[in-house]
Amino acid sequence: MAGSSFKSLKGLSWDDLRYLQVLHCDADGNAIVGEMVCNSIIANDLLEIFKTLYQAAYPIERMRLVEHYASDDEASMRNNNTSCFNQRASTAGGKVSEHSFGLAVDINPRYNPYFKVKASGKVIVRPEGSEEYLNREANSPYLIKKGDLCYRLFKQHGFQWGGDWASGKDYQHFERSQTSKRYE
Repeated sequence: MAGSSFKSLKGLSWDDLRYLQVLHCDADGNAIVGEMVCNSIIANDLLEIFKTLYQAAYPIERMRLVEHYASDDEASMRNNNTSCFNQRASTAGGKVSEHSFGLAVDINPRYNPYFKVKASGKVIVRPEGSEEYLNREANSPYLIKKGDLCYRLFKQHGFQWGGDWASGKDYQHFERSQTSKRYE
């Protein structure tokens, strides 16, 4: 992770991070051991959330460390990889992402894209090639919908959902942004 997903970030140390292995099911009901790195602040919450999702056979296609994708967020998202920690800029640009603190999780990102319409009218969709899933009624078992089990569990554990944002949407994204203030 050193020099890849973990770079120097003021106030964040290795001791702040936790490595998790969790069971999850894919859309065919296959049990898979997934892995992610997160901040210790949310580690127990994530263990509880993913345990409940697994018990309900809620589909998550894959969950690998971003190092498997050379810490390339776009490549990870295109492969529908659920992940947490990766020190990088926010998708919208201009600031450090909550992923940099291990305080944000992206679930099934290919089917739950980020999108924003810029003032110029240009539409940004990430990952590239996921435009058809801006239609939240599209046919995919990997869609997150407001009120579904994934949404409810993350909200019950104090996370904000990017699908609720007024300016652009990030349907894959759950974060605990208020806690990162201790790193500034």
